[in-house]
Amino acid sequence: MPRIYIYKNCDTCRKALKFLKSHSVPFQEIPIRETPPSKAELEQMLRSCNGELRRLFNTSGGDYKSLNMKEKLPRLSEKEALELLSKNGNLVKRPFLIGPGVSLAGFDGAAWTKALGL
Repeated sequence: MPRIYIYKNCDTCRKALKFLKSHSVPFQEIPIRETPPSKAELEQMLRSCNGELRRLFNTSGGDYKSLNMKEKLPRLSEKEALELLSKNGNLVKRPFLIGPGVSLAGFDGAAWTKALGL
């Protein structure tokens, strides 16, 4: 069963949940701030993003800006970036849907439809 990491006050996360429910897709909902994705999940997502670390980050979030990640991210190793993401759910692009055969960060209805075979 896919797991979806969300922040309850995020409009995009609510849209994603509504999408999954309307298409009768079973899922496990996980609060991203309290329980960030694991390093293994982040590695899986990174592979699906063709190794583009920036695509895993919530670049519009307050933590990203306050930590000056725009400047720091290009200098981080993959290991350092994944370690940071696995410890701070506020930095992770959301919604974050991960499971057997599916890895999606952010919500795009057309992309989700295709990836989930709907």
